[in-house]
Amino acid sequence: MPPTSVTARAADLDERDPLASFRAAFVVDPGVRAYFDGNSLGRPVAATRDRLAGLVDTWSSRLIRGWDEGWMTLPETVGDRIGLITLGAAAGQVVVGDSTTVLLYKLIRAALGTRGDRDEIVIDDDNFPTDRFVVERIAAELDLTVRWVTVDRHAGIEVDQVREAVSERTALVVLSQVAYRSSHLADVEAITAVVHDAGALVLWDVCHSAGSVPIELDRWGVDLAVGCTYKYLNGGPGSPAFAYVRSGLQDLLEQPIAGWMGSAAPFDMGPRYEPASGIRRFLSGTPSIVAMQPMQDMLDLIESAGMGSIREKSVALTDFVLEIADAELASSGFTVATAREPERRGSHITLEHEDARAITARAWERGVIPDFRAPAGIRIGLSPLSTSFAEVADGLAVLGECAER
Repeated sequence: MPPTSVTARAADLDERDPLASFRAAFVVDPGVRAYFDGNSLGRPVAATRDRLAGLVDTWSSRLIRGWDEGWMTLPETVGDRIGLITLGAAAGQVVVGDSTTVLLYKLIRAALGTRGDRDEIVIDDDNFPTDRFVVERIAAELDLTVRWVTVDRHAGIEVDQVREAVSERTALVVLSQVAYRSSHLADVEAITAVVHDAGALVLWDVCHSAGSVPIELDRWGVDLAVGCTYKYLNGGPGSPAFAYVRSGLQDLLEQPIAGWMGSAAPFDMGPRYEPASGIRRFLSGTPSIVAMQPMQDMLDLIESAGMGSIREKSVALTDFVLEIADAELASSGFTVATAREPERRGSHITLEHEDARAITARAWERGVIPDFRAPAGIRIGLSPLSTSFAEVADGLAVLGECAER
């Protein structure tokens, strides 16, 4: 159990938390004592049970007619909601479909096709593996150069590093708004401006920020973005990703995976591919209607709470983790590998310990679920609407006990 002073402070923070009532909206298993992995997979929303049951009823009664009665446009209608509620994006610029990996591939290839003889892609060397792997493979396919930006593993990409890396050879810059390892929060607006000054396009990965950090893609002038929906948007395991394409770019980009759902007239079954106008051209195959259901309930909650309030709760939770780490965990060998300034971090804190892998395994056995990131990181991922301060205090106390074992 956490020390009495920490318990009392957690109780006080929970008492004063304006978003405390939202915790009742989630399905919480009694065997999970503290969940610190909302930045990998969000908890299910209770309302999703009824939504999925309703889909089965619609499926059974309307059958294939459901496509004409809403399913066909669901990737765009749900995309518009994601854009409006979490991305600062006007309608018609976000579409749901495919995995993060596939959407990254599609948008990167499409962007490179507009950059003439520019032959470099810029990416940092600690970006998420998928981003790095996709960039490397595309560069090999197209005989392009990858310009790697070396970043501090305890921090992340900075404006000056991007300014130094871009040139007249830069076609595209691919970066993450929140670093998956350290939680470093990049200055999207400033970096985007630097990239544009160099005549290049920028693609932001917002997987670790959408739903936890306020985003203003339109106002910041972002060209392209890709994000997943199973983290802070609580879409469930394997739920589809989303793509943002700035409206002025959409009809200039030719995405590489031509499929019937992205064609101008899919049911004409024509002899050749003609892309749809607007954001729909970035679809390829038949979208998963079932997998787009759960995230809609989380979007309702986010819209009700407001991204500003969610961010305030996120900062309060991560501040509390730092407070406990300094006061209670440092003596057990834990160090902090995330920025202490709130404006420089997302919604997770990474703690490091030489025995991190074993500590994580022991904690899981006791119903406390963080995640391990090699070589020595334990991520404390905090989903603001479903996490209490008491849960944080109890879970961190268990981590301390697992380290002393």
